[in-house]
Amino acid sequence: MIAELRAVVMRPDLVRLGRFDEHRVRQRFRDAYVPEHAWVIELGGAFGGCVALRPAEGCHWLEHFFLDPAWQGRGIGSGVLRELLERCDREGTVVRLNVLQGSAARRLYERHGFVTEREDEVDVFMVRHPCHR
Repeated sequence: MIAELRAVVMRPDLVRLGRFDEHRVRQRFRDAYVPEHAWVIELGGAFGGCVALRPAEGCHWLEHFFLDPAWQGRGIGSGVLRELLERCDREGTVVRLNVLQGSAARRLYERHGFVTEREDEVDVFMVRHPCHR
């Protein structure tokens, strides 16, 4: 179910980049998904997305963050991201992620303090240092 929704959500950007593969999009998720670092996003008891925060050397990686298209644009993703980042801020943890070139999600991440570290033809690698309030 989670891999299927990820394929639906990522399809438009992957098609635009010429990188959509029906099998590969699901398999890459299955290969990288670690349930211990992930949360299922529900609204009213219905499955609507996923997010993971994977610990790594000197940071956490924000991964597998996607919402059902019917839930997008309602502030749900911002709320989930804000909660995760507040936790990282309290712990003093740097957060890294990568987002596909041209993805609308990049604007969401920039609004929450992520800046570009580097780019390649497919991905934009971003970082957010902890905010101390």
